[in-house]
Amino acid sequence: MKSQKSAELGGGKLFLVGTPIGNLEDMTFRAVRILKEVDMIAAEDTRNTIKLCNHFEIKTPLTSYHEHNIEIGGEKILTMLAEGKTVALVSDAGMPCISDPGADIVSKAIVAEYDVVPVPGANAAISALVASGLVPQPFTFFGFLSRQKKDRNIQLDDLKLREETVILYEAPHRLKETLRALQVSFGGTRSVALAREVTKRFEEFLRGTLEEAVLWAESNEIRGEFCIVIGGSDGVVVEEQEKWWSNLEIRDHVSELMKREDIRSKEAIRLVANDRGLSRRDVYKEFHVEIE
Repeated sequence: MKSQKSAELGGGKLFLVGTPIGNLEDMTFRAVRILKEVDMIAAEDTRNTIKLCNHFEIKTPLTSYHEHNIEIGGEKILTMLAEGKTVALVSDAGMPCISDPGADIVSKAIVAEYDVVPVPGANAAISALVASGLVPQPFTFFGFLSRQKKDRNIQLDDLKLREETVILYEAPHRLKETLRALQVSFGGTRSVALAREVTKRFEEFLRGTLEEAVLWAESNEIRGEFCIVIGGSDGVVVEEQEKWWSNLEIRDHVSELMKREDIRSKEAIRLVANDRGLSRRDVYKEFHVEIE
């Protein structure tokens, strides 16, 4: 194993600097000092970071590093480190490497034997977790679910069985769809907390069940970024699921899933087969015979 001991400024160091997720007062003294003293700041979006720098009177040059220039931007950072310079990596909000491309340059810097130094700051997931009222540990941070329904359903099939608290991120325009999918997969009685605009002016926490969360989302205008904190499985998730479809015929179960999830019959048949412990062929036959 290779040791890295020094967290002080010096040649060839990459600093991972946490920035506020909404409230500028969450910027740490150390973060301001590091951003002022490094040779370069690598930013996910320089337009956002320049506002932060102006507020704290940080004059350090900026360079762009994001998912669309990950190779070119990464090479520039590695070149600076090779020259004995220091670079601070920042995301638009929160800690680098969480739901952004920072992990790639971190791994490359470590392989090249440059020091990588974390400078902790605000984090939406942990903030939402500790204020959720749900069991804070153990927990699983998943981030954003896949936008592809098939992949998302596979992810939910795994997450619904986890006994630890689960944390997701979601954009406002996808919140309703995601909550509906969670209700179908996890069961409507599973505890959940929705943390909206954490640390910002319109911060809000909504706590209840997934069924209540869906009703809220369908009755309100959705604005702001969300953290979804979901209570862990108590081992009876399948029984919870059965509560909404146990009295339905197979064809009605498939049809209802297609409506709730906005998915094609093929995917609905797969989910129904999993729920009922049947073969896809049997479910397919029941569904298509009845609608012919």
